[in-house]
Amino acid sequence: MNNPVLTAIADRRSIRAYKGEQLTQEQIDAILKAARESPSAHNSQPWHFTVVQKADHLKEVNEEAHKNIDSPDLPPDIFYGAPTVVFVSCDAESRWGRLDCGIAVQTIALAAHSLGLGSVILGLPDAAFTGPRKEYFNRLFKFPAGYSFAVAIAIGIPVASKEAHPQEPDRIVFV
Repeated sequence: MNNPVLTAIADRRSIRAYKGEQLTQEQIDAILKAARESPSAHNSQPWHFTVVQKADHLKEVNEEAHKNIDSPDLPPDIFYGAPTVVFVSCDAESRWGRLDCGIAVQTIALAAHSLGLGSVILGLPDAAFTGPRKEYFNRLFKFPAGYSFAVAIAIGIPVASKEAHPQEPDRIVFV
């Protein structure tokens, strides 16, 4: 079946190397418009998007995450050199908010891909937002009162790609 949406889903990859070139305002606007058009439970839209392009801020989050995660597998830069990272915070009282934020970040990933950009969805920054400097980062990234980190996505011009991951048909069952 030839379908542009299914093709985009099949072709999109998690990119872990980016050029230093910043996104254009037009690209950011298109990506954020797509994110705001994402579905949410009861149309509650429990998300808040913070676009971070200041390398110093990303470095601070990276360093704090490294302090709070004890793992030899942690990459040196949890943002992989991406020039833009969108932090999605969520209404802490929303029953389905984190799920809705996940839907929005996947929409961002597909929108970025459609514009020829690469992205990688990130959970590792959570270590900075749940550690001792949580309130500092919440203020720095202007999370609304009562909101907390849900997920982030690094976006930029990809330097390289990778092969598709193998499909595992045994993970599907029909009842």
